[in-house]
Amino acid sequence: MSDGLTYRDAGVNLEAARAAKARISGLVRGTRTKAVSSDFGSFGGRFRATPGRELVASADGVGTKLKVAFMADRHDTVGADLVNHCVNDILVEGARPLIFMDYVACGVLDPDTVTSVVTGLAAACRANGCALLGGETAEMPDFYAPGEYDLAGFVVGEIAYPELSRRDLEAGNRLIGLASSGIHTNGYSFARALFFDRLGLGAHDAFPESGDSVSDVLLRPHRSYLPVLERSLAGGRVRALAHITGGGIPGNVDRVIGGSLDAVVRTDRWPRPHEFDVIARESGADEAELFSTFNMGVGMVAVVREAEAGRVLDEIRDSGCEAFICGELVAGSGRVHLEGS
Repeated sequence: MSDGLTYRDAGVNLEAARAAKARISGLVRGTRTKAVSSDFGSFGGRFRATPGRELVASADGVGTKLKVAFMADRHDTVGADLVNHCVNDILVEGARPLIFMDYVACGVLDPDTVTSVVTGLAAACRANGCALLGGETAEMPDFYAPGEYDLAGFVVGEIAYPELSRRDLEAGNRLIGLASSGIHTNGYSFARALFFDRLGLGAHDAFPESGDSVSDVLLRPHRSYLPVLERSLAGGRVRALAHITGGGIPGNVDRVIGGSLDAVVRTDRWPRPHEFDVIARESGADEAELFSTFNMGVGMVAVVREAEAGRVLDEIRDSGCEAFICGELVAGSGRVHLEGS
C-alpha cells in the first residue's frame, strides 16, 4: 500500500462530496422550470431568458445566524432564509425570480448537513417559483472550524412589475408595514451577544416567557413577500417597496423615497412581536439602536396611494400575512422619522 499523501489526508473527502451531490440531485431537479435547459451536474446552468426583458440579479448571505444553526445542529432553515432574502431584494426592484445558485463552503464536508441546507434551499425555490439552477460546495480544511460552514446565494430575476422601479411617489402616499416572521437575517451578532453571552442561555433552553426554545425563535425562516404581494403588484397598486434588512426601517425606507420626500413611520401602529420586547428589555438598548439593528416586526414596507391602501391591506391579509398602515410620505429631504417609539 502506498504511503503517499492523499487529498483525504489533507482534509478533503471526495467520497463525501460525491455522496452529498448524489443526495441533493433530486432536490435540485425538483425545482426545475420549463426554461431550464441544462441538467444537474453541468459545469454551468443554462436558462432560456425571454428576449427583450430586463433581468435583475442579487447576491447575499445568511450572516451570523449560521452560528445559531451550528449551536442547535439544525440546518434545514438557513437555506430558506437565503433564498427568501434574495427574492425579497429583487422584488423591491420589480422582479420575479427565475434562477437561484448557492455556494456552501466548509472545512469538512458532512453529507447530512449539506443535504439539510439544500432541502431548505429547494423548498424555498419551489415556493417562490424559481429554479435552483446549480451551485458549488467547497471543502477547505483548516479554513472553517469543525462543524461550521458558510452559505451564500445568487438570484436572477426578470422585471415583472416595472412600476416599482419608477417610484412615482408623492406626499400623502401611505406606508403599509408587512409583518416579519421574526428576526429574519439581520441583527444576529447583537442577538447572540445578548442571549448566549449576557443571559447565558443555550440554543435548546427556553426562550424567556415563551413555550419555544431559543433556537426555535432565532431560527424562524426569513419570510418571502412575493406570494404575499402578488395580487397587489399584479394590479399595479404598489408604488414602491423597501425590504427591511440591515439598518432597519430608517436605513431601508430612505433608499426608495427619493430626495424630496420624508417618511413618517408611526411605531405604535403595529403589535411588537414578543422576541423584540425581550430584546429591548434585556439589552437596555434605546429605541433608536433597536430600530437601526432589527426589523422590529416589519419585514417589508409598501408605499401605496391613499385611496388604494384599504384594498392592499385586505389583499395582504388574505394571503395570511398581517399588515398595517404605519405612516405616510410628506414633503422633505429623504429622511425617515420614527414617531411613537
